[in-house]
Amino acid sequence: MRTGRPLLAAAALAVATTTAAYVFGPESPAASEKKTTVAAPPAAACKADARYPKRELRGVWIATTQNIDWPTKAGQSADRQKADYVKILDSAAKRNLNAVFVQVRPASDALYKSSLEPWSQYLTGTAGKDPGWDPLPFLIDEAHKRGMEFHAWFNPYRASYGDSTAALPAGHPARRHPDWTVKYGGRLYYNPGLPAVREHVTKVITDVVDRYDVDGVHFDDYFYPYPVAGAKFDDTAAFRKYGKGEKLAQWRRGNVNKLVAQVDKAVHAAKQHVKFGISPFGIWRNKAQDPTGSSTSGMSAYDSIYADARAWIKAGTVDYVLPQLYWPRGHKLADYTTLVRWWSDEVKGSDVQLYIGQGLYRVGAKDDKAWLKAGEMAGQVGVNRASKQVDGAVYFSAKNLMANPLGSMDRVSKSYYSRPALLPLNDSLGGSAPAAPGGAKADGSRLSWQPSEGARSYAVYQVPKSGKDCHTTDARNLVAVVSEPSYTAKSAGTYLVTSLDRLHHESKAVKVKVD
Repeated sequence: MRTGRPLLAAAALAVATTTAAYVFGPESPAASEKKTTVAAPPAAACKADARYPKRELRGVWIATTQNIDWPTKAGQSADRQKADYVKILDSAAKRNLNAVFVQVRPASDALYKSSLEPWSQYLTGTAGKDPGWDPLPFLIDEAHKRGMEFHAWFNPYRASYGDSTAALPAGHPARRHPDWTVKYGGRLYYNPGLPAVREHVTKVITDVVDRYDVDGVHFDDYFYPYPVAGAKFDDTAAFRKYGKGEKLAQWRRGNVNKLVAQVDKAVHAAKQHVKFGISPFGIWRNKAQDPTGSSTSGMSAYDSIYADARAWIKAGTVDYVLPQLYWPRGHKLADYTTLVRWWSDEVKGSDVQLYIGQGLYRVGAKDDKAWLKAGEMAGQVGVNRASKQVDGAVYFSAKNLMANPLGSMDRVSKSYYSRPALLPLNDSLGGSAPAAPGGAKADGSRLSWQPSEGARSYAVYQVPKSGKDCHTTDARNLVAVVSEPSYTAKSAGTYLVTSLDRLHHESKAVKVKVD
């Protein structure tokens, strides 16, 4: 059970997790209307088909920093930015992905209207310049329209890609508080050892959670900066003031742990249903540093950037971990399969969910012949599926998803994502199944029903001609997850429709026949 996360009564949860945007009135009275709704009988026992998991997170990172994925170029019109974003989502939806992780704060800036930090330069080309619209509501709404979760991705400590506070926009937190910053490797970072920094980062995140309908808060792998040869991260003064006799490395890890716990508490105090997770560097520690580490020989996140993912899992201060396993199977220093197994063991016995960060951007790279194999990515997803602990995957990044290098995502889609999937559940986040859809009927090939109170989306299943209903077991018959109370059937037959709350708790099904 998550630390400090109370579980509320189901009735209270139904009220607390239903926001105004998703509150629908009771079924409209249409007494004279003939209905074709039939309550679906209990499903006969089915053996789960591993090819079609009922629940699996399938996501993509959308990086805004340096215009990697979106906006594709700074200074474009709002209409062009919107169109490019929709293209990304449509590409993800085509492959049955169900989550996006969008970078909303690359470097103490904002891709949303903020009173705490300046507008990001990646929108207009000029840091601090108002783009004339607030992108975040649009980004969230378009994801939700496609039945996708929206995770707001924050970089907690990067203050600037340059190292001059004078070059920052007026009012930038680092310019107002230069004592918060450390220059390192030509960049500017907030000092993780300062309580004021933790307060500011937490305030920025809570502001977004309070004002926008995000489904998750996400940190990437940047904590203390990656090592730069010949450079020193000068936090000596803060260490003297706050170190309290600890060793420097221990103190630094403790600083990160404090921020993680503080953000976790703040996020769930604001909105219990919002998920908080981190995508750490793929190697916690190697066996050479710790006998309980992985059988690898790469950089240790624990020792080099002071990120102790094991501590977050044990403390329950994250809802999920999403390690970035950007190596191929059989890699001599960091074998993919070895690392999936190591992370799987780490989350056993906890309610912290495990997703795997997939290095789609590496496919086609000539520095490792494994990445020249079109089937490597699909093979990695197969490794994930073999572990009971792995609840899904997220791909880096959106432009690579669209480019489909070597046809690799075609293979993944064909082999593993041929059906949609519901999102994995986490009981500590609250939520409850909405009422089953009411008034379901067919008009030709169009199915429709009354909105269910507390439902954000609906699952549509097509029962096979055999009549065997396996919709509670797996996704073999799941044909769509839709945000509107309607669906156009592609063929005649018997369909089942269920209601889903925002966390994908599922109602009982109603049956509708299409002639």
